[in-house]
Amino acid sequence: MPTLYGSKGSGSAIVEAALALVGADYRRVDGAEWERSAGYEELKTVNPLAQIPTLVLEDGTVMTESAAILIHLGLVHPASGLLPGDASERASAIRGLVYIVANCYAAIGVIDYPERWCQDAEESTRQAIIAGTKARLHGLWDVFADQFPATPWLAGEQAGALDIIASVVSRWSGARAHLAVAKPAFSELLGRIDSHPVLAPVWARHWAPK
Repeated sequence: MPTLYGSKGSGSAIVEAALALVGADYRRVDGAEWERSAGYEELKTVNPLAQIPTLVLEDGTVMTESAAILIHLGLVHPASGLLPGDASERASAIRGLVYIVANCYAAIGVIDYPERWCQDAEESTRQAIIAGTKARLHGLWDVFADQFPATPWLAGEQAGALDIIASVVSRWSGARAHLAVAKPAFSELLGRIDSHPVLAPVWARHWAPK
């Protein structure tokens, strides 16, 4: 069966939710750079960048990059609705997946690790980078909410890959709080994705209520 490398509260929840939606069995290995566990050492043997999520398919093919994994799973499991069956809707969903990864997910990497982008920066510079990137991130979510309306889900008639990635990535860097004020209709959709009967158990494992 496939092996998914990840960590609680991380982007691996995206792939875990997708595997739940398609009904696929898999082996889960907890391992991330910040954990330095045996799972992390195993992860480095299949992905030298040690990024999560990393999915190793049944035939040993290594898949990284959340959007790529979601698209692959949607193509392999067309009946799951992970990707829309209609060609135009599928094109829009793929655009949305890449938009979130290239813009929102990338911005979170800068917010979490500004030192990677500005070496030897003073703390004031570091905080300025974080603040500016966070404002940019929230603006990017505003654009997404306007460009990708729910009909009734982001993926179309049923929840799919675009709903999953939007739900996870919007949990970070204050995006949910911003969207609740700036884009209440989109915020309501995120709440419905949170409550989806197949996806909710995955969210609960990663983000248990405090």
